[in-house]
This record gives sequence, C-alpha cells and structure tokens, in this order.
Amino acid sequence: MTVNPGFGGQSFIETMLPKIKEAKKLVRGHDIEILVDGGVTEKNIKKIKNAGADILVAGSAIFNKNDRIKNNIIRLKALV
Repeated sequence: MTVNPGFGGQSFIETMLPKIKEAKKLVRGHDIEILVDGGVTEKNIKKIKNAGADILVAGSAIFNKNDRIKNNIIRLKALV
C-alpha cells in the first residue's frame, strides 16, 4: 500500500519509492512481482514504474468523472 488504507482517492506517499526499489532488489532472481496500490496517477505512474513496480493499481485514476474509463486506461498505459 502506498497510501494510508481506508478510502480511495488519496495521494501517493512519496517516501514509498525507496521501499519499492528495495523490494525490487530483494525479489530479483525470484518469480515475484511488485504490486503498487494507492495514489497512482498520470503524474507519478512513470516514477513508480521506474522504481520497480510490475503491477500498478490505479483505481481513482481510471474511475474518475473527468473522462471515460477507456480513455483513462489508454492514457495511463501510454505513460508506462
């Protein structure tokens, strides 16, 4: 979790980036994927992916009122 658990739409906790990098190092050579859930947005998705995340949960970034779900997914995928 990269937010405080409880509800959607929270901001990503930036201090989690070094922990993602460390987790990636620890699982290197094993069949383990790093999943990041919480606060993933268009503004930080590339940074999170570059830190080592294999799977990104972006609920609020996808299911928002600003655009259609399909368009949000296309935009996020283009960034990573």
